[in-house]
Amino acid sequence: MESPTPAPRAPAPGNVPVPLADVLRIANEYERGGRLAESKRLLECVLAASPNQGDALHLSGIVAFRMGDPVKSLAFMEASLRHGIDTPLYLRNICEVYRTLGRLDDALAAAQRATMLAPADPLCLHNQAIIHYHRGELDACLDCAGQALRIDPGLPGAHFVRAEALLQRGELAEGWEEYEWRFRIGGAAPLMPPTDKPQWDGAPFGEGASPGQRTLLLIADQGFGDAIQFCRYIPWAEQRCPSVAVACSAELAPLLRQVTKRARLFQKWPDCPDYAAFAALSGLPRLAGTRVDNVPAPIPYLRADPARVALWKQRLDGLVPEGFRRIGVIWAGRPTHNNDRNRSALLTDFLPIANVPGIALLALQKGPKTGQAGEYYGRAPLINVGAEIQDYDDTMAILENIERLVTVDTSVAHLAGAMGRPVWIMLPRAPDWRWLLEREDSPWYPTVRLFRQTQVRRWDDVAQRIAAALRQESSAATG
Repeated sequence: MESPTPAPRAPAPGNVPVPLADVLRIANEYERGGRLAESKRLLECVLAASPNQGDALHLSGIVAFRMGDPVKSLAFMEASLRHGIDTPLYLRNICEVYRTLGRLDDALAAAQRATMLAPADPLCLHNQAIIHYHRGELDACLDCAGQALRIDPGLPGAHFVRAEALLQRGELAEGWEEYEWRFRIGGAAPLMPPTDKPQWDGAPFGEGASPGQRTLLLIADQGFGDAIQFCRYIPWAEQRCPSVAVACSAELAPLLRQVTKRARLFQKWPDCPDYAAFAALSGLPRLAGTRVDNVPAPIPYLRADPARVALWKQRLDGLVPEGFRRIGVIWAGRPTHNNDRNRSALLTDFLPIANVPGIALLALQKGPKTGQAGEYYGRAPLINVGAEIQDYDDTMAILENIERLVTVDTSVAHLAGAMGRPVWIMLPRAPDWRWLLEREDSPWYPTVRLFRQTQVRRWDDVAQRIAAALRQESSAATG
């Protein structure tokens, strides 16, 4: 979402008096500076005086979108289009709103019109590539991204959408190279504080240098799931570097300690030791030359604490009716994830699973979506243990005490996979690249089974197929 750059003193647009043009300019500056409530108030003044002022309508849409209301945002932006604001920039913006709301046909139409109006604008082609990616049209995605890069070879977003498409197609060699552009995207969180040290190229370190010159710094970047997936490469890095330090969150430290006994783990940058080179944890597959047929999978590389497993066994034995199959469920991921609207479901979407005879659902859900358990009305008993889970150690202990986990794409799916526990993952129509295309299994985790949407944001078919698979297992078990 991009607002127009305000001129030092904008001329009056259309028939808006000069004072209102000044208000509009200031509202624009407020929006760009993150002062959304103030921008909203000023725009309300403009629209009170001139309800059909297209720029004010569109900027109101941007403000509403940034304030978390895409429905209101769309109403403003569509009104701006009706009143003559039909620029490539504004079309790109409304395209993002359509995408957020799952209206991919409308998003593609807006993206194509923007490209038609400005065929030499690489941002329009990049935007169209994103929409094709989310529609699962990877050839068209790569074509548009390629056209954008022929115009502007240094456009980070176009490189990154190419990376996602290539990786999803299993073309990992080229995909990893393009994936390195992720840190150059505007607004991306910096990997680490500024440094003059080089990024590691994967070559072994020399033995004769001082400790600082022999230390590799690894950064557990991106989300918890990514760190769990890629921490398997830390031993590979340790084989090449005499000393390794890992920057990670406190939540991840106990997990990473399982895959490395000698690396120094730290949580705050002032505690970072001297180092010779650095690398993102998510960049190690590229350096290791990972392809679909050689993914290192020393499963399990994470294990539950036996004492914690025993405690949770006692707890669950007292909660779950005897003789019921224990199926863990997680229906929503982190709300702040940029793809949460697509990858998260509702507990009500799990009702076909809940209607399978002989199962009990163990809700491992954390966060604001746990309240949905209070409105549950399915056939299967629902035991909500989310509030009792303090850390990943608790989660791993629970996973050892259930038959399998059924979850949307969350960090716990990676955790179960890294433990070698059975896990069925519900994927959106346009899944994250790591789950590849069409296949039901994953080269990253041998115990994963993938259930994919056939329609955007429709989980009913996914849940029905999982329910059928559970029934089939029950029938096979009873002979």
